[in-house]
Amino acid sequence: MSRALAVFHGRFGRATVYQLNRPFNVHAHREGHLIFHVGGTPAQIDVSEQRFLLKDCSVVAVNPWEPHNFLPSDVDHGAIFFVLYVNAEWFAPTAANAQSLRFGRTFFPRTEALDKLIRRTAALVCGAPSLRSLDCELRQLIDSCYEESWQLSEPAQDARAAAAITDFRVRKSIKLMSESPGAEIELDSIARESGLSRPHFYRLFRTQTGVTPHLYMNTLIMEQALDALVATESPIADIGFDLGFSSQSGFTRFFAANVGMAPTDYRRAAKVLRP
Repeated sequence: MSRALAVFHGRFGRATVYQLNRPFNVHAHREGHLIFHVGGTPAQIDVSEQRFLLKDCSVVAVNPWEPHNFLPSDVDHGAIFFVLYVNAEWFAPTAANAQSLRFGRTFFPRTEALDKLIRRTAALVCGAPSLRSLDCELRQLIDSCYEESWQLSEPAQDARAAAAITDFRVRKSIKLMSESPGAEIELDSIARESGLSRPHFYRLFRTQTGVTPHLYMNTLIMEQALDALVATESPIADIGFDLGFSSQSGFTRFFAANVGMAPTDYRRAAKVLRP
């Protein structure tokens, strides 16, 4: 069974070490995403319909809102992965939006210096760090990965940056979703309130955001679930009910399909680093 070995939430985003042996559903994050293999059998990762083999000599970098999923090779024992979720506001606090956090390539090799930095930072995460020490170490690692992703990158790769959401109807639909994200929300109702037919809504939303309305809503639900798990002591069942799930088992299945483990296992390992 997949499990969290270390999870830290902070102003940087999330720094985690997971032992993973189960596949994920296709999902996305508002944050930038860096994935490093640090032990065990390599695994496959699909990012925007391209497949990559993640092993200890490579890095996978996922831009904000890029759909991706994880496919383990060893379903009996799993492998160890160091995974970062990087807040764009922490990465570039003076930037107007998340466009500042765009990696040049999805897949690139780990130099010897980068490999040492990855392993040192992963060890720090597993060793119950302070916010100050982890902040500094993560800054160095993320900056190094960002710069490496743009080395020898094709000029066309800049097109990976998502276009701004310009259509007022899509902006309205996002506002409606964000006001009360939950599993019970009917996307057809969101489409109607935004002044669009269902087919037009789905087409326009994906064109403007790069993801489907369903995937976008799932991301919002997951953000709420993660916040509730680490910031409150509410029972798992109550968190699930508040997010529109009719049973704790339904919420657990949803959470495990998007994070790789049960919410109880995530909560057990998670800690918040405060200034």
